[in-house]
Amino acid sequence: MTQVLDSDLTTLLVQDKRQVAKDIWSFRLVHPEGQSLPAFKAGAHITVQTPAGQRRNYSLCNDPSETSFCEIAIKLEHNGRGGSRSMIEQVQAGQMLQASAPKKDFELLDPSHEVIFIAGGIGVTPLLSMARQMSKLQLAGGQGHFRFYYCARDAEGAAFMPELQALQNAGEVSFHFDGGNPDAGLDFWPLLEKPSQAHIYCCGPQGLMDAVKDMSGHWPQGRVHFESFGVNAAQHATNSPFQIKLSKSQTVLPVAEKESILEALRKAGHRVPSSCESGTCGSCKTALVAGQVEHRDFVLSDSDKCNHIMVCVSRASQANDLIEIDL
Repeated sequence: MTQVLDSDLTTLLVQDKRQVAKDIWSFRLVHPEGQSLPAFKAGAHITVQTPAGQRRNYSLCNDPSETSFCEIAIKLEHNGRGGSRSMIEQVQAGQMLQASAPKKDFELLDPSHEVIFIAGGIGVTPLLSMARQMSKLQLAGGQGHFRFYYCARDAEGAAFMPELQALQNAGEVSFHFDGGNPDAGLDFWPLLEKPSQAHIYCCGPQGLMDAVKDMSGHWPQGRVHFESFGVNAAQHATNSPFQIKLSKSQTVLPVAEKESILEALRKAGHRVPSSCESGTCGSCKTALVAGQVEHRDFVLSDSDKCNHIMVCVSRASQANDLIEIDL
């Protein structure tokens, strides 16, 4: 049987690891005994326990009809908290990783009609899985058609270009490289000026998603879908150590400079629901009893912030302060 170290994590074998772009590596994961992996829907992700100890979410980029393996891609985040670096530098083919079953926070809703994909950098991964699904539907006589726009600094930093080019029999694929100059970015207005019945799926850096949001606000409700992918503003903020107090047991736990409250709780054996670990999904919302919080999430309203905290990203306002939470 597959070894299970945590009730929601299962052991998978790293069958292959390869570099697919500058600072981006793909990992092919399989069942250690060759069994089929759980089915998933395009856009789904898995949570992986990294060698550095953090849990990180990575989108599945293979065709969802393929169950003999799953594939993720990871970008080296030079200013991150060490999770991506530990995966890229320490994990090799033949090793085991702990990973969750697929989770679907970002889903291809209507592949039988026109779809517009807008990807930036590593944000290509969930959209590649969606495009692969649509390509297979096309070959089977489906009605769907897609347009895929991939934005990156340069071709060297664009992952899976050959794989995307191979899908052009089922849709239109175009690449835009800005050379690192924001003023040379792709102008989305000609694409989004006139709303249609198409669904738009966008994944990438915050600047890209903000641009698409600004230019698609007049589209019908429910037609434009976003997934945050990559380093958020919280990861660039200055961190200081502090403490958390668990109100039910009166236990006080330290939270180190380079760990989140969620990670400190896990280390101490406490389980809290979580998914995105970037302050965007709301899964880890926890009641706040006392303390001054620096809220770094994108979910809580101003009123919610008075009595709740997202333990995956938010911290004490001052170094060595104490936050009490209802656990």
